[in-house]
Amino acid sequence: MSRLIAVGLCVGVLFLAQLAIAPVAAAQQLDQAAVIRQIDAAVLSRVNRIAGYTVTEHYAVYRGKDETHPVADMIVKTTYRKETGKSYAVLSSSGSTLVRRLGLDSILENERTINLPANVAQSWITSANYAMTLKPGTQMIDGRECLVLAINPKRKAPNLLVGTLWVDAREYTIVRLEGVASKAPSVFAGVTHMMRQYAVVQGFSMATRAHAESSTFLYGRMVVAIDYSGYEIEVRPGS
Repeated sequence: MSRLIAVGLCVGVLFLAQLAIAPVAAAQQLDQAAVIRQIDAAVLSRVNRIAGYTVTEHYAVYRGKDETHPVADMIVKTTYRKETGKSYAVLSSSGSTLVRRLGLDSILENERTINLPANVAQSWITSANYAMTLKPGTQMIDGRECLVLAINPKRKAPNLLVGTLWVDAREYTIVRLEGVASKAPSVFAGVTHMMRQYAVVQGFSMATRAHAESSTFLYGRMVVAIDYSGYEIEVRPGS
């Protein structure tokens, strides 16, 4: 009998301990709606504070399994102005003229269209464009603790991804974006996998590397890698 009483007491103590811990664990759980509001706020703050910037973008296109020797290469000076969008100046190019014309020139034109003042808000990583679901726990990326969210666009477009978003756990700024384009850019292109990495530059979350992979009707597997460097950011007065 005394042994049964002892076992019962132990179970009771453990039960009470769990009750004591449960409120703490619940309090530590992040509220998904609050996290999404913070992400929206971080994106809008960046948009409102940046008047413009310039950046050098290095594009390299690879075909098949070879990601060492590009079939086409282009270095571009990109200028962004909030009131006009993006413009480009090609600094150098090499490799296949056809790939540059049909591939890289098309990418730049699409980016120019997406970033026109009337269009740009439709590409923001916010709850206006995406349904977001917070995943449990955090992950470390480049030494930064990140919250992880599944994202699903509210409409289909080549520049909107079905995939995963990583945001800084303290600042809620974008650290990484990865997924599959919700719509193929053309009837000749297959599924397009995309990734974009971000880093803090002059206090803002800016793209530093991007990678896109797809299979095309004419060329088979194609990979486009983009490196961003030399940012010069103009901040709006008083922001």
